[in-house]
Amino acid sequence: MANEMTAVKPSTRRIWGHPVIGLIFRIVLAGILAFAGISKLLEPSGARSAIIAYRIPGMTGDIAGVLGWLLPAGEVLLAVLLLVGLLTRWAAILTAILMCAFIIGIGSVWARGYSIDCGCFGGGGDVSESGKTWRYSSEILRDLLFAGMAVWLAVWPKTLFSLDRTQSQPRECDDSDELEFQEAAR
Repeated sequence: MANEMTAVKPSTRRIWGHPVIGLIFRIVLAGILAFAGISKLLEPSGARSAIIAYRIPGMTGDIAGVLGWLLPAGEVLLAVLLLVGLLTRWAAILTAILMCAFIIGIGSVWARGYSIDCGCFGGGGDVSESGKTWRYSSEILRDLLFAGMAVWLAVWPKTLFSLDRTQSQPRECDDSDELEFQEAAR
């Protein structure tokens, strides 16, 4: 009975690592990261203000200024890597880490009672209290979705139209993948 409940249909197994899904995730994440990074690079003082608004202890204006350039430059670099499918696994891992850092930052200001614009797409800083719960919860859910996409790409980095794929042929999902997945879930 237990084997029947944990068994996955062969058609479902093929969906997990399907190269088309990976292509969609790469394009979505690349678009989000490119938009976020470019909008912050065009307004570096806004990125600096957004970083300062998080009120991280020890975060001076000078450090925030440097991060105000490094963060968006890193986002644009990750976007390019994901878009062309080069070093996809590493770009996806870094994207997942970045999204987790954003989730922690948003959760931190929420828990401390501050009301800020996250600055994810430029701007940032203090905002009114109205709609704070909806704003923070939707930002966290959005970043969880993006982190999930990035984790998916880290597990299955070989996708359609990627430079990684030209390095070696993609491995088809087989029964051993499903067994590894089930063991990891335990």
